[in-house]
Amino acid sequence: MSLLPALLIACVDPVDGILLGTVDVLVVDGIINNLPEPQVIRLNRSKSDPFTGQTGFTPITGATVEVVVDSAEAIPCHETIDGSYQLPSDFKGQIGHAYQLRFSLVDGTRYASTQQIVPAYPVPSINKLTARFNPKSLRTPLDGFYTAGHDLFVEFKDPVEAHNYYRWDWRIWEKQQWCRTCQQGVYAVYGIRDSLVLSNASRGNYYSYTEDRSTRLEDCYRELTPPAFSYRTPLPDYTYDYMCRTNCWEIFYSHDITVFDDVYTNGGLITGLKAAQIPFYTYNPCLVEIRQSALTADAYGYFKAIQDQTERTGGLADTPPSVLAGNVHNVANRKEVVVGFFSASVLASLRYWLDRKDASGVSFGGSGPAGYGGDVGSELFYVLNRRQPVMEPTPPAIPQMVIQNSPNRPPTALCLPNDNRTPNKPEGWRD
Repeated sequence: MSLLPALLIACVDPVDGILLGTVDVLVVDGIINNLPEPQVIRLNRSKSDPFTGQTGFTPITGATVEVVVDSAEAIPCHETIDGSYQLPSDFKGQIGHAYQLRFSLVDGTRYASTQQIVPAYPVPSINKLTARFNPKSLRTPLDGFYTAGHDLFVEFKDPVEAHNYYRWDWRIWEKQQWCRTCQQGVYAVYGIRDSLVLSNASRGNYYSYTEDRSTRLEDCYRELTPPAFSYRTPLPDYTYDYMCRTNCWEIFYSHDITVFDDVYTNGGLITGLKAAQIPFYTYNPCLVEIRQSALTADAYGYFKAIQDQTERTGGLADTPPSVLAGNVHNVANRKEVVVGFFSASVLASLRYWLDRKDASGVSFGGSGPAGYGGDVGSELFYVLNRRQPVMEPTPPAIPQMVIQNSPNRPPTALCLPNDNRTPNKPEGWRD
């Protein structure tokens, strides 16, 4: 999951921070857990506009990242997408072992976290999940105004043997219909052999390309302006969107912080505890995975401070928040504020089919009188892009770029797997 939005809407009293308008900080997001799943460290730089206060995030690429196990073995990470560094596929945390994050940026600046020990007690399983639609569910409104979603409540038996600290996060799978966007170009299944500049009296000049079926591209073929021609200089600004060729699922992750201390309930049955708020993106069902983590005491303290202050401030519309430094530091300069917390945890998860049959009103991706929604079938596209899809024109209309001898235009696009998308049917999905 990603903590970035949550981390920077938190204001923590005990920590001297930096006002939002002057924020320019490194943000670290990484949790080692005991599940057989990708273990990922994310590095970003957060910088706020000094005039508007709006925060933007830039992935930090090219870093050298490793996790040190028991102060002895350094396990290197490899960068999968910009700013995401993944440990080897067979790596997972083990109870009682100690882990430390170390990394260096391309300029040579080195950082390290405090050592984190995976709690020596197992996290209890979630016995039951229930969902309830709530028009005011979301703590942080989407686009600053949209709050509808489903509150999810957990039930589990808290073990009596130890003082436990819990945290919940989630991920959901939504069915995706649109798989690729091409800017100043078109999607090409096969390669391109040659090109020709053509002219059309009603719409100016455009390029015509010839398909080469001896090679396969499966990518956007973008228009380049040949030096010999000035017909399309500068190139027109156009975008075409392409539907998925196969089944495809978009993966969303939680941003809110939800933690719990069992100091007053140790050994009891925990019921009706609100652990998640799932946005009402569309009326279509989705698959939810709730993840229940056992935290160390210092990790709990950090995330609890964020949760408390986020609930009090209500987000960016209130008093400009401060930045909360975590357990990662600049090796040579301890005064540098580094946001985020590297932690190690044992984790239990449960998947839940959210049918959304009790939802009412306008979904965030749906059409509405405010004009913020999407067409039927394109709601999820709107959620991700905040606009409607633009399909490549079909005859007799002429697209900005034409590929000759290419039947069935526009083509469909591949669903390429990454952290946020998969062509593989998730376990628990109901057709």
